[in-house]
Amino acid sequence: MPVNPDAVGEKGKPTKHSWTSKDALLYALGVGAGVDELAFTTENTKDTPQRVLPTMAVVVGMGGLPFDKIGSFNPAMLLHGAQKIELYGEIPAEGELETTGEIGAIWDKGKGASVDLVCEAVDTKTGKLLLKTTMTAFLRGEGNFGGERGPATTFELPDRKPDHELRYETRIDQPLLYRLSGDRNPLHSDPSFAKMGGFDRPILHGLCTYGFTGRALLHSICGSDPARFKSMEGRFSKPVMPGDDLNIAMWLDGNRCLFQTKNQDGVVVLDQGVLVFE
Repeated sequence: MPVNPDAVGEKGKPTKHSWTSKDALLYALGVGAGVDELAFTTENTKDTPQRVLPTMAVVVGMGGLPFDKIGSFNPAMLLHGAQKIELYGEIPAEGELETTGEIGAIWDKGKGASVDLVCEAVDTKTGKLLLKTTMTAFLRGEGNFGGERGPATTFELPDRKPDHELRYETRIDQPLLYRLSGDRNPLHSDPSFAKMGGFDRPILHGLCTYGFTGRALLHSICGSDPARFKSMEGRFSKPVMPGDDLNIAMWLDGNRCLFQTKNQDGVVVLDQGVLVFE
């Protein structure tokens, strides 16, 4: 059947996800961390305990989602529309989470359906909520089903120069490295599948762009301390091609930082960004 708007509120079965020190290191490399970030890319550097990039929440904290309740859709037409993470503690270098997923909202956007998928992840050792993720999936071609369009979003950047700017380069093979953290969607690796989705070649994972941006926020705003990084949200506005530059502009606003990521041509690829920090 097509997209089912009555699926809002449906929950999936709780699922457990464990990870090791090696998984955390691999994720950091997948989002571009390198030799100047040894706390995140090594586990045995002198006087440098291993820590985890906060955006790894999207790998360890998403699961147990009732995708089968949404309805039928062509997976080649799915795009990652937006992502939010909320952290209630620092992600350990190794651990296990039990995650419960829920369909938070389904909106009719005309050209497609927008589906909010919310996950809460509990640390199995402590029994405490460690993090929460909200993924917005945009299903192209699945709109016009007679549903509500959803609330309008208002977002405005300050009319002044950014307080911080940072540029990162992505690699041509960046998706092949990032996919080893779990997202094996062939849209990011198989040229024939990418063409089915309307792209000339495989595109970079939206969550890889998100991870690059999160690194810029962590180092520029949080003093490279993951404990200060409380939440991050943003909307994916344009695809990023492997090999593109990512230019992250940041504006401080109290304990919030508004941000926007552009490619080397000035095209906005991650918009409506908000970081909350301590």
